[in-house]
Amino acid sequence: MPTHARTAPVDPTPTGVASADVRPVDPTPADPTPADPTPPDPGRVGWAVGVDVGGTKVLAALLAADGTVVATHRVPTVPGPDGLVAAVRTCVEVLTAEQGLAVAALSGVGVGVPGVVDPVTGTVEHAVNVGVERPFALAAAVAAALGGRVPVRVENDLNAAVVGAAHTVDAHPAPRDLAFLALGTGVAAGLLLDGTLRRGARRAAGEVGHLTLVPDGLACGCGQRGCVEQYASGSAVQAAWPATDGRPAPVALFAAAAAGDPHAVAVRDRFAWAVAGAVRILVLTCDVDHVVLGGGVSGVGEPLLDAVRVELARETAVSPFLASLRLAERVHLAPRDVPVGAVGAALVGRGEVV
Repeated sequence: MPTHARTAPVDPTPTGVASADVRPVDPTPADPTPADPTPPDPGRVGWAVGVDVGGTKVLAALLAADGTVVATHRVPTVPGPDGLVAAVRTCVEVLTAEQGLAVAALSGVGVGVPGVVDPVTGTVEHAVNVGVERPFALAAAVAAALGGRVPVRVENDLNAAVVGAAHTVDAHPAPRDLAFLALGTGVAAGLLLDGTLRRGARRAAGEVGHLTLVPDGLACGCGQRGCVEQYASGSAVQAAWPATDGRPAPVALFAAAAAGDPHAVAVRDRFAWAVAGAVRILVLTCDVDHVVLGGGVSGVGEPLLDAVRVELARETAVSPFLASLRLAERVHLAPRDVPVGAVGAALVGRGEVV
């Protein structure tokens, strides 16, 4: 599978790549000789590990030089800096050991984490759902935990996800303008524009969940009313259609709608309208070629995609301008069998993101 993220030459000691002497975890200096004596395999040059950190789980993927996912490993999230570093270290060491690969043979380790991330310094803050509120030098701490044997880079989780999504879209030429729209507890997007991540002047690019969709609508935790997030998120579905049978609320909603429940149909259509609104916002502001739907709600699968496309088609039917943009054709689902967040983090880890 070719790498679709924009590549750039990697400086052997790039700015923002952490090393063990930046912030050692163990006061004992690391032995400059790699602890793993296994020599690098020339056939595995370019391999990398990407780690996608979420509120409940940490999912890692070992990526081969050609972009294929070789193996994955999952551990529970343990909130707090120490738990986060330990989880990343465990994932890296397990994946490399399973393949008989020295950690030092990796081209890099990338970590996608929620919160405000400075990719230059490798610092994360305001990552409340993983227990990191104050600035924490995550890249340096992970590099130290791995003995200084491999470069470590950190990126916001949605930025990593959009890079991973671009890697999976079957398009020729490879997509250079793409949005990854995460429909989870909240709503936000990662943006890849002209092949480059758009982080924003205050690292707030893609916060479409807090644009007003319904004037004087539902109150939002951000202090506004009528935000996209209040209508197009998994939390919004749970509030409008509480699941009672153990299934995720979006799955239960779409199943009930498919069975003909008129109330479920109304709730589903309103949800699809809200998601279509987020898609329209992304296309009209950034003119991205592709909007990939991800996050927990995307687990609904094709019924979600169909509902959103139907709504987009309805809207474009009355607007020649919107019709010319072919909005419905631009929407895709994130593949279920590819951990796009971890894949994107691996590409970040090996220096293929600018």
